Amino acid sequence: MNLTGLLIRLFIPNWQHTEDPSVREQYGKVAGATGVVTNLLLAIMKLITGLLFSSIAIMADAVNNFSDSGSSLVTLIGFKLSGKPADAKHPFGHARIEYISGMIVSFIVVMLGFQLAQSSVEKIITPENSAFTWVTVLILVISIAAKLWQGFFYRKMGKAISSTTLKATSADSLNDVLATSVVLIGILITLFTGFNLDGWMGLAVALFIMVSGVRLVIETSQPLLGTAPSQELVNSVYSRILSYDGVIGLHDLEVHSYGEGRIFASVHCEVDADEDIMVSHDIIDNIERDFLQDMDIHLVIHLDPVQIHDEKTQELFHQVKRIVAEMSPDYSIHDFRVVWGTTHSNLIFDIVLPFEDQKSDDEVLREIQNIIWEKLGREFFTVITVDHNYVGIE
Repeated sequence: MNLTGLLIRLFIPNWQHTEDPSVREQYGKVAGATGVVTNLLLAIMKLITGLLFSSIAIMADAVNNFSDSGSSLVTLIGFKLSGKPADAKHPFGHARIEYISGMIVSFIVVMLGFQLAQSSVEKIITPENSAFTWVTVLILVISIAAKLWQGFFYRKMGKAISSTTLKATSADSLNDVLATSVVLIGILITLFTGFNLDGWMGLAVALFIMVSGVRLVIETSQPLLGTAPSQELVNSVYSRILSYDGVIGLHDLEVHSYGEGRIFASVHCEVDADEDIMVSHDIIDNIERDFLQDMDIHLVIHLDPVQIHDEKTQELFHQVKRIVAEMSPDYSIHDFRVVWGTTHSNLIFDIVLPFEDQKSDDEVLREIQNIIWEKLGREFFTVITVDHNYVGIE
């Protein structure tokens, strides 16, 4: 058993049940506490070394470790707060605090990198002699080994509970391996050639920290902005709903995540308009209950009755569907119905367009109307609602 597995088994009761919010919280706490302790020890060790040998590069690396220790403390607090249950002011729970803590960590990294860059530039302009020894090299090698272990430790913990914050922390730790390696290379060059690269190595580390911090800001901000669900989840939802007898089709799936294990979704399900409404309603109730019990998804379904036995309506539906598909394979329609009239008839439906479509919505609608007039006749007018859906089926 490796050290990571030992820590998990020692400090996380029921560690196998990662779907349990309380177990997930314990994973975050153990990861945060481990990061606080290990980074603090590395920072103190490097700070003492940097002061003894007047090395801005080593002190920059020490400050980086101090920031990592502070980041781990923020992560620890974030997981603790994110585990709070829902209340009147926060009916969807507090799980997004984990994302906020990740953002705080990212900004801390960027600010420290900027400060270290300033100090390094000063050292380049007014260089000081640095007396390195092989003890310095040994300390940096130990630091690299510790950071490597940290990176894989956070990666395993983050993968176990699908944590964006811990995955970002893992990337940061592995980046630190490269940053410390740069410092080590600079010291070795100084030891063998006498050419002092301390200020330049410090600047390299600082720039590395800033770039890493900016990447972390981008990565941790995505869940707060709201991202599309994974294709795997979309396909799973679609295939499961369509497996129920009585569901003809579905569309307008929307998924909102308020943190891991807190997913709320809505979808429109098409059912036979001639079916008893109570029967259709019972099907919908069963689907919603099953999703909550089996997938922990709070699903709300809108019922769309479809006239599947009206031959004239079905023929028009298939004709319009072909017209739209010929315009682009990325287009699709749903909620099709016809309001028949003596002089003209209205074809009413929704069309789904991709966000990245080159044509404007108005251009697409005009093109559809013109093609329908050309192929189906001037008596048919379109009343179209445009949807920009973020999901699809592979």
